[in-house]
Amino acid sequence: MRTHFDPADMSRNEFYKLLTATVVPRPIAWVSTVSADGVQNLAPHSFFNIASVAPPIVQFSSVGRKDTLRNIEATGQFVVSFAAEGMERQVNESATDFPHGVSEFEAAGIASEPSVRVKPLRVAESPVALECEVHSTLGIGDSTVVFGRVVHAVVSDAVLADGHPEIAKLRPLSRLGKDEWGTVSGVQSLSRIRHAEWQGPAGRN
Repeated sequence: MRTHFDPADMSRNEFYKLLTATVVPRPIAWVSTVSADGVQNLAPHSFFNIASVAPPIVQFSSVGRKDTLRNIEATGQFVVSFAAEGMERQVNESATDFPHGVSEFEAAGIASEPSVRVKPLRVAESPVALECEVHSTLGIGDSTVVFGRVVHAVVSDAVLADGHPEIAKLRPLSRLGKDEWGTVSGVQSLSRIRHAEWQGPAGRN
């Protein structure tokens, strides 16, 4: 048996809750921006992924028109800081709907540090930060997809193993449905199969 859901018969928020409970886990882009007046802003966005490798472009969606999107349109820059396990409360507090002109860095007491290539600050305690310049934006319904070209990346030595980020040290946070957050638990490695090594569907040999 299956239960069927038709978005045409549901409210926007009802189907939103269904989508966010089924498209899981979602990585968190902890996006920092700066306004034209110089106010630093920080907010989490869980509709986030890689859009292109060459050039290196990441993407996230702003649901509605928030300070993050306004600042990006005004300055053309943003930083994605990595949200790691143990930072849940700070990430969640930065999602508070503070009045326009209030810096989440200051209001939530989140330590910052200068970026190398862009004006928005980075989260000082974040083990990874991607400094981005806007490539383009795309409006879709009530949301705007922001594509950012990564112009600089910084990774803490504490999460590197042989020069490469290691998941057991990164301990990424993710968003699930409702008010749920995810952390890394079981991890397995499975190499891609080349056609020359194909032996038939798994479990049938």
